[in-house]
Amino acid sequence: MGFGAQTNTWLHFSLFLIFVSCTAHGDYRLNSPNTSAISLEVMGHRLHISQDPNSKHLGTTVWDASMVFVKFLEKNSRKGRFCPSKLKGKRVIELGAGCGLAGFGMALLGCDVTTTDQVEVLPLLMRNVERNISWISQSNSDSDTIGSITVAELDWGNKEHIKAVEPPFDYIIGTDILGYEIRSATVHEKMMEMWKSNFIVKTVSKSKMDVKYQHPSIHLYMMDLKAPLIPEVEATDDNGNDDEEVVSNLGEDEDNGLKSESCSGSSPEAKSGSLDDWEIRRCGAMAARLVKDVKLQGGEP
Repeated sequence: MGFGAQTNTWLHFSLFLIFVSCTAHGDYRLNSPNTSAISLEVMGHRLHISQDPNSKHLGTTVWDASMVFVKFLEKNSRKGRFCPSKLKGKRVIELGAGCGLAGFGMALLGCDVTTTDQVEVLPLLMRNVERNISWISQSNSDSDTIGSITVAELDWGNKEHIKAVEPPFDYIIGTDILGYEIRSATVHEKMMEMWKSNFIVKTVSKSKMDVKYQHPSIHLYMMDLKAPLIPEVEATDDNGNDDEEVVSNLGEDEDNGLKSESCSGSSPEAKSGSLDDWEIRRCGAMAARLVKDVKLQGGEP
């Protein structure tokens, strides 16, 4: 069974998926082949993430998309959907977690996160989780505001693995979990087609991303699960083409259109600056594995 057919099992109907994807690649990358760890400040916490970019497994490298995601969360955590007061206690599963950076972003906002990957990646993932939890606990006197993060093996489609992580979840997140270094346009189009058959797909505008941690080839999608038994009405533009919504104001309450209350406290926001350093050093390869033989089973739950 393909992942698209599993959504009713995995996800509460009212909430959504977040995926960050790279659609093109350059000759430069953020981490050199000799870099065994990265250090990144996220929401006032200094995270130290170990990696092994020389490994044959793509899941042992910190890829650019995960950095874009956590800095996006940081920038938009003052109010709206990603306010800690709204995320406290929400259940999150991260698919293809790799080194675990993206999952930490949600945990720092108060979520209870299960990070998952294939068994070969788990030792490095577990080490990153344990070390950073220890450092955060020792340095933060107000640790009650932080959620939890655990590690689990998950091969998609393995019923025992799925049962063990105890779905459903409020959020499913993933960064660069689908693809090869050379992106096939056909595969990308099929992926979008499958998403839109089950979800209302929204693309986050670059203006909502961190000014430094973004790139034209990195796209962030937020997807709300379509309500069952409701006829689908697709918006079209004047030319009859599908109109994919762009999220440009995350400060609005998306459920009722009202302004959200600001969160207590503040999160560090990036200072304005040039993208030169990011573009010069940005990652030239995408992490993860291309899901093979994915089939959507005719809308069955």
